[in-house]
Amino acid sequence: MSMAARITLLVLGFDAVALAAVELAYLPLRVGAVPLPITILLAAVSTPWLVRSAAELGGPRSVAAVPLVVWLLALGVLGVAGPGGDVLLPADWRSALLLAGGLFPAAVVLGRELAGIPMSGVGGRPAVTGDTVQVDGPSGYRE
Repeated sequence: MSMAARITLLVLGFDAVALAAVELAYLPLRVGAVPLPITILLAAVSTPWLVRSAAELGGPRSVAAVPLVVWLLALGVLGVAGPGGDVLLPADWRSALLLAGGLFPAAVVLGRELAGIPMSGVGGRPAVTGDTVQVDGPSGYRE
């Protein structure tokens, strides 16, 4: 792993801690009396992106797990023993959804990386590997 890749991995780890802190801080957000935990969507988008970015750095495949592990540790430490001993993780459904929303999509991306399944840049679909076969369509032209 090059020095630039190591620095980038360090930045991705810092990003994971910062995102966990922001997600915990805004988890109890409400509009009137209605809870609006928008940070669950932030976690569902950002953690898989961090894992994918770490996987693109090269080196061992297990490097892709670093941002997810850092995010989980930061979420646990800040959520249970937050600043001044405050508990930032409320004991309700929002905490479970935050954990699931950040963990499951990132775990899917991590599993694909560890299994070595290549990803294309379009829609996250697996890239076509091997030979492709062209089939004549109903009009006789290749599709």
